[in-house]
Amino acid sequence: MIRLTRINHVPLVLNSDLIEHVEITPDTVIAMASGQKFIVLESADEVIEKVIDFRRTIADRPQRVSYCEEPMAVEEQR
Repeated sequence: MIRLTRINHVPLVLNSDLIEHVEITPDTVIAMASGQKFIVLESADEVIEKVIDFRRTIADRPQRVSYCEEPMAVEEQR
């Protein structure tokens, strides 16, 4: 998720995985996979940087791995 600002200065949080493309008209227009479009104050380069930063934070997190001695039977899982 990335934090942006709509053109009317209202904060907006977007799921960056659902961004389809970013248009650079005079304004920055973000087109989502759902068909929604958002006009934001940030430049296209700023949006790209925010997406990269967000993905870095996800990639840098240590992954939790749990080990089981033996798999549980189906009855035990319920």
